[in-house]
Amino acid sequence: MPNETPTEPTSQHRSFAEGLDEILREDPRYAREAYALVMEALAFTCQDLEREGHVRGRELLAGFRKYVLKEFGPMARVTLSEWGIERGEDVGRIVFNLVEHNLLRKTDEDTIEDFTGGYGFREAFEAPFEP
Repeated sequence: MPNETPTEPTSQHRSFAEGLDEILREDPRYAREAYALVMEALAFTCQDLEREGHVRGRELLAGFRKYVLKEFGPMARVTLSEWGIERGEDVGRIVFNLVEHNLLRKTDEDTIEDFTGGYGFREAFEAPFEP
């Protein structure tokens, strides 16, 4: 099932950078860095779950949180906000932008709704650093 998942970049003739340039022209809501971050969090999540195959939206959100906290610490929420990521739905939109441009794959069961209602960003990225 690995070739049907959002965990694995698709093989194609254009580069990831070219595909990302196209996405950014069509949907400028998120910074280039936001896409890189989601891809890094996806790789981190696969490694954390010891899995090469499918990662569900909720699993990616959990891995995204762990990865972002590890990478950015107390600056996580500010950094995410600067890049246009304010909630789990934004992570989902980034994933589905990548899917729509054939830079990631998904299964028929994967939906954007998988990324809604996961956790509040203030609680996830600010509260761990409050006294």
